[in-house]
Amino acid sequence: MRRSVLLATVLIAALVLASCAPGPNSAEKTADADGRTAGFLMGLWHGFISPVTFVISVFTRNVRFYEVHNNGTWYNFGFVLGAGLFLSGGILGRKKKKV
Repeated sequence: MRRSVLLATVLIAALVLASCAPGPNSAEKTADADGRTAGFLMGLWHGFISPVTFVISVFTRNVRFYEVHNNGTWYNFGFVLGAGLFLSGGILGRKKKKV
């Protein structure tokens, strides 16, 4: 009985986690209407401004949280680095108390 409950819990957790996985970006490595793709520096900037962009994107359809026309891995790395600098390691990061 106990083993079947554990197995059911693991299966449900695996299903929930698998359903959160993003699908492929079909616009990756393709140019936008102006013929450009976002690279590392644009990813860094987009990650840095992501908290503000997210709030704006909730209320308007003209602002996107993430640039889908990007060059792939380098844009993603810049985005994560920029978001990390803003959210945890940079401006708003925790400050250590002086003893």
